[in-house]
Amino acid sequence: MIADPSRNAAIVAIGRNEGERLKRCLHAAVASAPTVVYVDSGSMDESVALAASLGCHVVPVDREKPYSAARARNEGFACLMDIAPEVSFVQFVDGDCVLEAGWLERGLAELEARGELGVVRGHLCEINPRASIFNLLCDMEWRQTPGEMMASGGIFLVRVEAFRGAGGFRPEVIAAEDDEFCVRLRRLGWKILMVDAPMARHDAALMHFSQWWRRTQRAGHAFAQVGALFDGTEECYFVRDRRRVWMWGLALPLLGLALAPFTHGLSLLGLLGLYLLQLAHIYRGCRRRGWVGNEAWIYAFFAVISRPPALQGMIGYHWRRWRGQAPVIIEHKRSA
Repeated sequence: MIADPSRNAAIVAIGRNEGERLKRCLHAAVASAPTVVYVDSGSMDESVALAASLGCHVVPVDREKPYSAARARNEGFACLMDIAPEVSFVQFVDGDCVLEAGWLERGLAELEARGELGVVRGHLCEINPRASIFNLLCDMEWRQTPGEMMASGGIFLVRVEAFRGAGGFRPEVIAAEDDEFCVRLRRLGWKILMVDAPMARHDAALMHFSQWWRRTQRAGHAFAQVGALFDGTEECYFVRDRRRVWMWGLALPLLGLALAPFTHGLSLLGLLGLYLLQLAHIYRGCRRRGWVGNEAWIYAFFAVISRPPALQGMIGYHWRRWRGQAPVIIEHKRSA
C-alpha cells in the first residue's frame, strides 16, 4: 500500500554492494512512500540498475571522496529537497534493512501529534538471528525500551526542519554518525522517541568471527572519533566506553604481563580472575534486562572479548588523526 502523498513523507535509502538485500529494501521502500531516493556508494554489483528499474531516484556518490554512511545520507537528503521540496518528513533506511508495512504511517502519526519530536524510530530486529552467534548479538543490541531516547541508530524518521536545523550528518564521521547527529539535534531542543512498534528488519549477515572483529573495531573507532568531537562539552560522549576499552583492553593486560616475572605468573591468574568477574557482572546486567540464560552468557562473553578489537579501532583513529589522514570506512560485510 502506497503511503498517502499528502503526508509529505519520502524515503532515502543508502547502500554499497548489498545485492539481494538491496532488492528487498527497495521493494519495501517503494511500497511505503511515493518518493524514494537511493544513494549508492561505489557498488560493483547491479545496485544502481536495480534502483533505477524500480523507479527510485539514483544518486551515485563521487568515488574521489571518502565514503561514509553520513555522507551518503546527506547527499540523498539534498537530492530529495531538489526533486520534492514539499516533503516534510524523511525516513532513512540502510540497504540491508526492510521497512515494515505500516511503519511510516505509525511514525508520521507520532511526529504530527507531538511537535517537539525531531526523530521517531521503532523496533529493529534481525531477519535471521539464529543464522550465527554474531547475528544473534546484533539482534540483542537492537532490543531497546520504548520511550524518549538520547540517540537513535541511523534508521529513523526525521522532521525535515529538524534535520536542516542540526545541519545533517557530519560526513567525515565513519561510524556512530547517528549518535553525533542526535547530540546536535537535542542541543536544539528536539526530542527523540522510540515507539513500541516494528520499524524494520535488518540483515547483519555476520557469519564469521573476522566479520565480528571488524564490526567491533569500527565501534572502537566510533568511540574515539565521536568522543573526541565532544570532549570538554556538556555531553562528554562515549567517555565510559573509551575508559572501559583502555582499561580492559590495554592497561590491565600490560600490568598483568609486567608483573608476571615478579609474581611467578600469579598476576596473570589474577588478571583472568578480573575478567571472569567482569563476565559475571555483565551477565547479571543482561539477566536484569530479561534475557534468557544462554543469550545473557553469549552477550557477556563477547562483551568481555570485544576490548581488543575496539582498542584496535581507537588506536587506528588516533594514529590516522596524528598523521593528518582522513578516516576510512571499516567494512565488515561481504558483497552480496
